[in-house]
Amino acid sequence: MEINEKARGELFNEINGLSTESFNKKPSDDEWSIKQIVEHLCLMEGAIAKMIQGKLENGEVVNAEMKPIEAATNRKIKIDAPEFALPGNEFATLEELKTKLNVTHQTLLKIEELADEKELKIKGFPHPVFGQMSLEQWIPFVGYHEMRHILQIKEVKEKLGL
Repeated sequence: MEINEKARGELFNEINGLSTESFNKKPSDDEWSIKQIVEHLCLMEGAIAKMIQGKLENGEVVNAEMKPIEAATNRKIKIDAPEFALPGNEFATLEELKTKLNVTHQTLLKIEELADEKELKIKGFPHPVFGQMSLEQWIPFVGYHEMRHILQIKEVKEKLGL
């Protein structure tokens, strides 16, 4: 979870100190606010943790080669968020979402700590871009996915003049 810890630290460095107004402000109608980006990260991490847990308990052995998950940070390649990870338009505070992020992060951390390493290597589920991925690779994928969105947050801050 080294990349995940690094990403979370960088995320908090980018968002700490933002006013509630700035956190919720969209640069344009068709772009996400920083709040929506953070909510998306929370939804993704929670869903991935739940999926990993489910596959550890009931998943089948898959043939998943190592994927170049670091490529997830490339913002030049547009990827639509899955329906379950689309953020809402509701107003939220930075502290509310940081609390939710901490919960999803601790859940993923606990799964990694308690899981059988062999099970993480041999079980998996497909990623929409990378194809079949082992559960072992899904854990650091969360960190790379977060790094991608930290770049997006920096773009939004620049557009908002923050």
